[in-house]
Amino acid sequence: MNSYNGWQRKVKEMTLSRIYSEQKRNLKMIEKRLESVLKTSHPILSEASLELLKAGGKRIRPLLTLLCAQYGDPDRREVMDSAVMLELIHMASLVHDDVVDDSELRRGKPTVKAKWDNRVAMFTGDYIFAKAIELISDFKNPEVHLSISKVIRDLSLGEIDQIKELYNWKQNLRVYLRRIKRKTALLMALSCQLGALASGCSSYVAMKLFYFGYYMGMSYQITDDILDFVGTEKQLGKPAGGDLKNGNITLPTFFALNTFGLRESILQVLETDHPDAETWAQVIQSIRDSGAIQASERLSDAYLRKGQEILDRLPQQRVTRSLKEIANYIGTRNY
Repeated sequence: MNSYNGWQRKVKEMTLSRIYSEQKRNLKMIEKRLESVLKTSHPILSEASLELLKAGGKRIRPLLTLLCAQYGDPDRREVMDSAVMLELIHMASLVHDDVVDDSELRRGKPTVKAKWDNRVAMFTGDYIFAKAIELISDFKNPEVHLSISKVIRDLSLGEIDQIKELYNWKQNLRVYLRRIKRKTALLMALSCQLGALASGCSSYVAMKLFYFGYYMGMSYQITDDILDFVGTEKQLGKPAGGDLKNGNITLPTFFALNTFGLRESILQVLETDHPDAETWAQVIQSIRDSGAIQASERLSDAYLRKGQEILDRLPQQRVTRSLKEIANYIGTRNY
């Protein structure tokens, strides 16, 4: 990366830090609520849930909820409940995802399934999901409950899609995009939509923000998939190239297989029993060097442009600028 791009990224990181700082009080309240909600008399469930919480995270979904609520009345109780609920859904999906991916590390810490086992992990995820739904049980707006149920349904379908398509080197781009829509983008879209609905905004504004969150979520996941190849273990909190090793076809691998002529060399390794670390490193480097990363970045940028176009149709308030700044940061982040 040249010095100009590095400088540009630092500026965007400083901008994101400012946005987080402006919401510091609310985010601290959310953190306390999360801890309170997850506490239970069952020692294993309590320890597993709270360790996941303490592992940290960007809390990007609650942040989006808080920001989008500024188009209405951000002081409504439902706003905070929605923000906590959305982070709980995200946490639950991570626990389940680690079982599907057989992941040992999450944010540099042992996963629930690694510390206990798959059964404990699945029940922990179910418990966190249940606590999320409990939080919004008294919401009067049926649109909220319908939207949440659809996203949880699609999250489940996304996990099934991933299991179904593991090691399927013939899958097409549409299958990949549908999978990341279900696994990532729709929850970000819901975060934006619920922030608006919980604060009393019209369905029109809420739907515009839903689509902004969707486009940003697509870009966010593509960037995650890029970072899996170009990020360091320290940045990622897990070994690089993990998706490929687990048979999960992400966008850089798709482009390397189908656009940049690496199908034969990649499949030769993937069809070998227990390739050694050096062989994996060579495959990952060949994908980095092929142009697949740059092609993935272009698609990520295209989604971000669509999200920016949505924001251009909303009232140009300070919060609109903040959402634009978050979207700008998404494509340049390195963790």
